[in-house]
Order: sequence, then C-alpha cells, then structure tokens
Amino acid sequence: MSTQLQDEVAGFVDAARGILARHWGRPNESAAGDLGKLWEVGAQQGWFELGAAGATSMAFALVRELGRAACPLPVIDGYLAARMLGEDVAGVIADGRLRVVVATADAVVDGRLRHLDAGDAATHVLVVPSGGGTVALHPIAQVTELPGIARPSWSMVTLGETERSVEVGAEDADHAVALLRLGLAARALAAAERTHEMAIEHATVRKQFGKVIGSFGAVQQRTATCEIDVRSAKLMLDGAVQAVESDSPDCVLATEVAVERISAIAPRVQLGAHHTIAATGYFEEHDGPWLFRRVHGDVARLAGMSRSAGSVADVLVETGARLPAADLGVVGEAFREQLSRFVEEHPGDESTMGDDPAVVSAMAEQGWLGFGWPREAGGREATLAEQVVLNEESSYQRLPVTSALGSVMLLGASILRHGSPEQKDHFLPLVRSGKLNFCLGYSEPEAGSDLASLRTRAVRDGDDWVINGQKLWTTNGHRADWVWLAARTDPDAQPRQAGITVFLLPMDTPGITVQQHTALSGGISCTVFYDDVRISDSARVGEVDGGWKVITDALAGERITMGNIAAGLRRQLDDLIDAVRADPAGVEAAVGPRGSAARARLGGLAAGIQATRALVTAATAAGGGAPLEAAMAGVLGGELAEDFGEATLEIFGPAAALSSAAIGTVDVPGGGSFEYGLRLSIMYVVGGGTNDIQRGLIARGLGLPR
Repeated sequence: MSTQLQDEVAGFVDAARGILARHWGRPNESAAGDLGKLWEVGAQQGWFELGAAGATSMAFALVRELGRAACPLPVIDGYLAARMLGEDVAGVIADGRLRVVVATADAVVDGRLRHLDAGDAATHVLVVPSGGGTVALHPIAQVTELPGIARPSWSMVTLGETERSVEVGAEDADHAVALLRLGLAARALAAAERTHEMAIEHATVRKQFGKVIGSFGAVQQRTATCEIDVRSAKLMLDGAVQAVESDSPDCVLATEVAVERISAIAPRVQLGAHHTIAATGYFEEHDGPWLFRRVHGDVARLAGMSRSAGSVADVLVETGARLPAADLGVVGEAFREQLSRFVEEHPGDESTMGDDPAVVSAMAEQGWLGFGWPREAGGREATLAEQVVLNEESSYQRLPVTSALGSVMLLGASILRHGSPEQKDHFLPLVRSGKLNFCLGYSEPEAGSDLASLRTRAVRDGDDWVINGQKLWTTNGHRADWVWLAARTDPDAQPRQAGITVFLLPMDTPGITVQQHTALSGGISCTVFYDDVRISDSARVGEVDGGWKVITDALAGERITMGNIAAGLRRQLDDLIDAVRADPAGVEAAVGPRGSAARARLGGLAAGIQATRALVTAATAAGGGAPLEAAMAGVLGGELAEDFGEATLEIFGPAAALSSAAIGTVDVPGGGSFEYGLRLSIMYVVGGGTNDIQRGLIARGLGLPR
C-alpha cells in the first residue's frame, strides 16, 4: 500500500470511528444499537460507495472498526452488491435506499434464509451461487428474530420474488464468496483484538497477591500467545486484501488461507483475553461479553458458509496449487529463478552428513557466500531480498550448505564490524569459500536462554588469555576447526552482559576436550571442556568486555536466516500435499472416519505456515525495527514444526513414523522427511532460547512488567 493510500485510509478510519462513537456507541451498547439509523448515516458518509470505487482497503479498514465496536453493519455485502449489480443499482446502494445483505445460494432453503446478520435493517438479499450461475436480488418479505449468541440477533428472512438478476462465471462467484467470508473474518478478528487490548491494559493495573497480574508467568505466556495470533492474522488479512486489490491470480487462495487462520485463532484469542480479564469481563457492563458474541457469531457463520472449491486443503490437494508466495520484488524474484537453475544442476548428495563440499564449492564459485557484504570485503552488495531468497530457497530445496551459509550470517557480519584487519584478512576469505568450519561456544550448564549468566572465564595473562569452563549443546563441535566462544572477562560487571568478551580460536588448541552426544534428531552436539586453554590476544574479536555487542550483531544476521524454518515447513507441507494427492482415497481410508478431519488438519497447518511466513516477511522488511515479529515467528514456527510432525502421524498412521532407511521395503510417505521432521521439531522450540523465554520477552515488549 502506498504512503498516500495509507494516509487516506487513516483519515477515513478516524472519521468512521467518530461516526460509530456517536451513532452506535461502545460494544456494550450493541443490544440497543439502531442499525437502520447507522446504515443511513453510513450511506451519507460514503461507506456504501466503496464497492463502485473499488476501494477494497478502505472497505476492510471500515470493517475492522465495526468489529471493534461489535457492530454488524454489512459493509462488505454492500461493496459486493454494488460491484455485481451494475452502476444503476450501485447508486441506490450508495445512497442507502437499497440495503443489501449477501448470502450463498445453498443457504436458502424453501425460500428462507437463516442466521442472517442485519436482516431487520436490510431491504434486500443478494443470493450468490457458489461456483457461478444466476445472482439474484430478492426483497425481504418477512423477518423473524432468532435469539442467540449474536447481538443484535440474527434473523430468519423470507425472500420475495427476484427483482434483478445477472449471470456470473465460476471465477467471479468464487471471488465474491471469498470476499464475503474475508469480511466476516476481518470483523471477528478485530473484535478479538480489541478484547486482547483490554486484557493487556487490565494486566498492567490489576493487582493480586500484592503484584500486578501481568508479572505472573501464566498471564505473560497467554498474552504473548494471543499477540502472536493477532499480529500474524492481521498480516495475513492485509496480504489477502492487497491480493484482492491487485487482482492477483492467487487472491482467492490467499483470502481463504487468511480466513482459515482467523477462524481458528479469533475464538481462542477472545477466550484468552477473557481468562486474563477474569470476572471483571464476565458481566455485560464490560465490553468483553459483547465482543465475545461478535467473535463467536461471525466465526459460526463462516463455518456454515460453503465454498465451491472446498476447503483450503481441498484446493491444495485437488488442484495442484501451492501456498501463495511473498513477492520479494523484481531483483529478488529474478535471483530466485537463477537459484532454481543452480539447484537443478547441483542437487547435492543426500547421503552426505552436513554440508556437501561439491555444492558449497559451486555456490562459492557463484560468489553467493557473503555476496551481501561491501565490495571491499569481497562481496557485491547484494540486496536484502537476494540474501533472503538465498537462505529461504536453500532451506526449501534442502541444499546441503547450511553451515557455509551460517558462517556468513553468524560470523562474517560480526568479523566485518568488529574484527581486526588481520582477522578480516584471514577469516573472510574462508567464509566466502565456505571453508570456515566453526561451532558456537555459547550455552553452558547455567546459561541456556539466559546467555548473560555465562560463567566460562577468560583471564588476562600478559599478551595471552587463559580460559576455563564448560560449554553445552555445541553443534558440530566434534568436526569444527574453529569455535566462536563467549567468555566472561569481568565477573563483577553490571549489568552482567557488560563483562563478556568473544574469541575465535582453533578447536585443536591444547586444553580443549570434546564429548559427543546424539540428539533426538540424530545430529551430534557436544559438551566442550576448556581447561587452562591459553590463547593469544589476537584471537579476541572486538573490545575487551564488549562481547555482548559482537554477539548481538551476529544474531542480527538471523533476520536474513529466520525464514529458514518457515521455508523448511513449507517444503514439508508440499511433501505432505504431494503424498495425499498421490493417493487421497487411500489416505482417507487409512484414517477411516477421520478422513475429513485429516483434510481439516492439513488446512490448519497450511494456514499456520502462512502465518509464520507473514511474520518473517514483516520482521525482515522492517530490519531492526520489528524485534517482536522476529521472536513471534520463531515461537510460532517452532510449535508448528511440532504440530506438523504429530499431524503426519494422524494422517498417515505408522507409515509416517518410518525413516528413509525403510524405503525399498515399504512405502514411506514423504520419503522419511516426516519422521525426521518430528524428531527435529523439538530443536526449533528450545534452540536459541526456549519458546517460554521468548514469550516472556514478547510480553514485556507489550508493556507487561517483569
């Protein structure tokens, strides 16, 4: 969205918010709200001209404000009717004389339509056949209230004779139904988000047991989880709206994936917020109960609204579609094509543990290792988009170059910023050639997620340093030539991270002992003991006691590599879809009565992966300005990896628990990748700081106290 359009939408929303405050009020005034009067005022404000103008972004911005007010004014219905019925009818819709709600044809039974929002304020129903056909405009002949969770209540309406009809093709009908569903989802999400905001406010002031409840771990974990759900869903909603506005070929699938995700998360965000607000939000003087009604009413209507193409899983399995990709611009997408040709020519040796030297060498010859560096450092100043594409596609294609790319991101960037001239001359060529075989010496028995508490000591002795301590979970420690080591050089420094220094030293230095451990994934991590290890001061990277800056600069490179988990999950999803597509009847027979549940699980995974990708894209695009999105992507991606592994067992049964070693004896779905992915999934949740710790950081980023 351009800056000008953003400003226009913001101004429009501000005006709409004022109108809603005057003519609808707060959510807790919904029962007494005059929807007919608001419809009249909205028409005067141009709310029902948005369809004829094609102002999709403004229409959905308005829907979000309606959701926050728990108001069911059918703006998207009017938008669709104006676009489908022609200019003459669009004018009557715009001025409020024709008040239209939209429904799918299968919802009409014996001339009646049930579960309709705003039925008592509308004059007409536009019936759209899923899959194409005759779109018919009917007057409302009779309205019967249907009391229930929705306030204002739903209605059952009896339709009069058709007053106007137009023929639409399947594609246009699918677009219309998808947009109608997206409108309901957007309203539900906005209502849930508003309750979540109130929960955050409540958690910062409400005291129990002498403390603000936002300092309780359970509240922080729940609040952070809700924030991850809300923020990722909003990004998906924005992406779907942009796809509709640009008439993207993927717009219907992008819309339905967003709807799938919002349908899953909006109720649990609403419930999570109520758990935090507790009894305060249980009574109808509070806005919470009315937003609760709006969320659950809208999501219930979504569940009962058919789609001609079926669910997201049906589309992915039966049409050959893939999840819509994030467009990284002309330069990024051009490089993606170049990299695809490279993958075809260098598939790598799957039997190789770790990096394949031949593929690494070929990538180095292309100049892609460190190609984002300045030219004077041997790089070519590649764009951020190109660097993201290299890491994402390498992960998706399972190229055996993980360590080589890791040396660029984790070590190269820090050496460029903090290394001595001699270190740059020695190590940067090794990184560019893919030959810096390293391991990270960070974690310790008492310093996992809390790296600032590390105890390994480095003591100055003339021009040398003497190191003593122990490091845990040192991946690749048994094969590495170098270790990037964080050690404490000032035990009394405050804050604790102020007394840390980083060293880069050979692993064959006397006094280093390596003890190997096999992880659940089958990979090797090591406990490394440092006993009176003497090294020259020339091994120090950066200033004495300035290691925290070196470490954080190294971690900053993770914004380029953070998409790897999402790319890996996307590859597993595609493998899963291919396996189901190859024998859909067999899969559904294998799971018996759970066949439809298997499709639903697959659709949920697809939506979750797309949510992770949306967070990754936001964090990457914002550079250092979106730390919460980066942490959120890590949390969501890690837990999706666990869900994915569990889902494959549900869908395929015992066959999904077989490794690639069983190929040739029996059929192994996914070629063993599902079994390996399940074992590896725990690493995504605990590596680099556990998800519990990350949620705590997210909660504090939202303003909750320590």
